[in-house]
Parts: sequence; structure tokens; C-alpha cells
Amino acid sequence: MNASKPIIAILGGSGDLGGGLAWRWARAGYDVVIGSRTQEKAEQAAAELNNEGLTKPVLGMSNEAAAKAGDVVVMTVPFANHQGTLESVKDIVQGKVFIDVTVPLVPPKVGTVQLPEGGSACVMAQDFLGDEVKVVSAFQNVAAAHLTDASHDPDCDVLVCGNDKEACALVVELVEAAGMRGWHAGPIANSVVAEAMTSVLITLNRRYKIPGSGFRITGTPKV
Repeated sequence: MNASKPIIAILGGSGDLGGGLAWRWARAGYDVVIGSRTQEKAEQAAAELNNEGLTKPVLGMSNEAAAKAGDVVVMTVPFANHQGTLESVKDIVQGKVFIDVTVPLVPPKVGTVQLPEGGSACVMAQDFLGDEVKVVSAFQNVAAAHLTDASHDPDCDVLVCGNDKEACALVVELVEAAGMRGWHAGPIANSVVAEAMTSVLITLNRRYKIPGSGFRITGTPKV
């Protein structure tokens, strides 16, 4: 791992959420690799981001190549592609920090909480990848449109859940580098709260015409 900043690989980085995170981290001086199911699609997404005057250029690779290149691997794929993506990179991500952003939305009722039998997508990822992979849950409640808006930082906090405290501390740093406030919210089992909250926020967006609602943790931490 780089002594100052880790290389970040984003699986599914050609999508809106993955691309938004890539844009934020590249602007903050991180080396970022976008992964996609095809290298061509990843390279196209990277080229579009590189036209935005980033601090560091973004690279595009297949998901497998990106996972190999990254010190920290971030998965931002739809729930329908969750298991297949995990299977494709399981051997590659051993020993790495693995940030799972997946929300188990089940169309068409995405405004209704429908958690999987495994409890949560992130718990399923940790169980499947094994203890050598430090799975951390984060960014489930961030609206993608806010990530690529240079006029403001996303108006929301991020819950960070994982079984490894050092990995969670690193992810909190990445949250802050992306312009938000991160909170270590306990073990990976607690990721169920963030995943369920996404459907609640979608419902609020629809009912109250909010362009991407989020939430804030109130109170002042005692140092």
C-alpha cells in the first residue's frame, strides 16, 4: 500500500455512484482505478472523468484487473450483480480492505425495505469472502447526483460498519476525503441499518420531492 494514500479500485465504477466516488477521490489526490465488466466500458468512463480537470487521472480496467491493482477495493454494483462480482474477485481481494456499498433493493418496490436472507448484503459479502478480507460497509445513503456536483459537498453523514477497527478508521478517512462526515457505527452486522435506510430515503424523496435526501448524526462527540 502507498505510504501516504492507498490506491482505490472501484468495481462497477462506470455507474453513477461509483463514478461519483471516483471523481471525489481523484480530486482529493488519490490514485483511482475504475473497474467494469468490460475494460472498454471502464476506459470510456475513466476518459469522461478525466475531462473534468482531476488532480490525478483515473484509469479504467476490467473489474478483476482493477481489484488486483487496488489497495482498497470498493464495490458499487446493483444487488442483482452482487454475488457474481464477489465470485469474480474473491481470490484477488484476499488481505485487502473491501468497501461494500451495495444496497439490496428489489425492483419495482425499491421504497420498501427487503433485506436478503443473509441479513444484509455486506454481511453476505464478509461471509463469502472470508475473514482475511476486511469488509466495511459505507456510502449506502449517499445520493449519486450530489457526488458529482462541484458546487457543494453532499449534505449527509455516512455510517461505517466493519469488524476491523483499523479498516473502519481508513474508510472514515476516505469518507472525509470525499467531502462528508463518517461515523464508525459498529460491526458489519450493523450494516443492516444503512442498507434498510436507503429504501426509507427513497420513499422520502418521492413523497416530499427531495432531490436526494440524506441524514445527519446530531450531537457533539466528546474528545
